[in-house]
Amino acid sequence: MTLKTLLSRPGPIVAPGIYDALTSSIATDAGFDALYLSGAAIAYTRLGRPDIGLVSMTEVADVIELVRHRVETPVIVDADNGYGNALNVLRTVKTFERAGASAIQLEDQTLPKRCGHLQDKSLISASEMAGKIKAAVDARTTEETLIIARTDAVAVEGFEAAIERASHYADAGADVLFVEAPRSQQQLEAVCKALGHRLPLLANMVEGGNTPMMTAGELGALGFKIVIFPGGIVRAIARTAQDYYHSLQANGSNEPFRDRMFQFNDLNELIGTPEMLQAGREYETFVPPKGASKKGNAA
Repeated sequence: MTLKTLLSRPGPIVAPGIYDALTSSIATDAGFDALYLSGAAIAYTRLGRPDIGLVSMTEVADVIELVRHRVETPVIVDADNGYGNALNVLRTVKTFERAGASAIQLEDQTLPKRCGHLQDKSLISASEMAGKIKAAVDARTTEETLIIARTDAVAVEGFEAAIERASHYADAGADVLFVEAPRSQQQLEAVCKALGHRLPLLANMVEGGNTPMMTAGELGALGFKIVIFPGGIVRAIARTAQDYYHSLQANGSNEPFRDRMFQFNDLNELIGTPEMLQAGREYETFVPPKGASKKGNAA
């Protein structure tokens, strides 16, 4: 089922953050209908660095391809600010769509960008961002690939300016609107009241961020159609990894941590090792049927 089809169903779509093929497969197995490939999560895990515009377009495209080889679940891809101007956006959208993105999210920050919940962000003009949205719409090959327009104006120009910018981006052809980092439940409600009649809305839940934490059900009741939890998996894994390494250093063994780990065979079950080995055996013993035509024969 496409993301566009999912949006036509009642209730919000919950899209957990992923950063590679393993997390995409685990999230899919958990029953999620859509995934969110977070630019921040890629920066955290591939570079071990903050979300300050260090990740390149090609690095994200590489991850999309690996995820798409592993799962068919619709994937929303964080494309930051398109990695440049409108011409860069054209290339980014074509590349990400070809790699398997179901939706491509663009934001109105300047280069280099910052995580939406960090301070001291700066914005391009609303008209320049509208041009980027138009470029994204022109670049996609199918309307099934959705363009998500994000504005970071709440922290820079104020809440009313953010609403005005989002409306402008809707006029430019965006399919989904994303007002980043509202400061209160009242502002979340106001986003839905001002923009919910125009396009589906996306809400971003960041533990310890500027927006109050709410459940997907609560946000859906307000009027949001997509709820993302982009960096939660990295924060969970980083905390577990820190505890694991401290335990190993202190004990010289994994035994004290064993009940918090997959055993060898359990992990192989999770990633499908038995099925892949069986597929390999079937190919090894394949016998072509008699009389099958041979490639390369002259007519």
